[in-house]
Amino acid sequence: MSDTVARAMWERFEPVHQVVYFAPEVRAAADGLGMLGYWMGYFALRAAPLGPAPASVVTSCFYVFHPDRVARALPDAWGRAAPQDVLTARARAVDAAMTSLYGPDVVDSAELAEAADLAWEAALAADTAGRVLGAANQALPRPAQPHVRLWQALTTLREHRGDGHVAVLVGRRLGPVGAMLLKCAAGESDAEFQRQTRKWDLEQWRSGQTELLERGWLDEDGRLTKAGTVAHEEVEAETDAAAATPWTALGDRATARLAHLLDPLARTVLDSGILPAANPVGLTGGRL
Repeated sequence: MSDTVARAMWERFEPVHQVVYFAPEVRAAADGLGMLGYWMGYFALRAAPLGPAPASVVTSCFYVFHPDRVARALPDAWGRAAPQDVLTARARAVDAAMTSLYGPDVVDSAELAEAADLAWEAALAADTAGRVLGAANQALPRPAQPHVRLWQALTTLREHRGDGHVAVLVGRRLGPVGAMLLKCAAGESDAEFQRQTRKWDLEQWRSGQTELLERGWLDEDGRLTKAGTVAHEEVEAETDAAAATPWTALGDRATARLAHLLDPLARTVLDSGILPAANPVGLTGGRL
């Protein structure tokens, strides 16, 4: 199966997954658990499949965050709510958020149930050797509600892809700051948004710029050079290739059917306005 299929599927499932970061129902659930502020909730909700992991492990898995950003949230979060309680709250919040976003008729539809089962099949087929976040999400129980099952399957696929992306970055000696700078120079995200939300100071950010300048990937104005463009395209192509296994296992026909079923769900999220304009993965609209 072509690696472009892996990218096309990511562009459809990423917006649905991102409901967990930006829907008000999810923020309310994190607050209800006693999490202090957005970032403690973010790290607890996303890292909960790993169990009570320390900040060092989560920093490694999430890759682009400064260690201090993670350490402000963990392990304090686990003293406020055990990971299993966080997972329970996460599932309930996703239920509420998706029902609000799509409406009862959609979440109860035969089409959504079909999408959930296809996505679950693909997620079970994901190769998780060396992919910690993907494996942790894949190991979670199958939710009874189809829309929650769909979200969990898409989250497994998303973290599987992300783990592969990190492996590509490590192999190319692109550290957290360099990886973000390359992405921002390619026009996929806003540099200042990335720097501030991932908590890197200006000195660390400029050091990363200097490194990419010395590698010949950025020019003096911070724009991609020809070599930088090639490097960025190769990183993305290798990420797509590493994410292809679930779709190969699902097969062309079933994958195309799932893409068709995900299209309106992804578009609803993109059109809802809940994703911020500087969304770090670059899927704020117009891709579908």
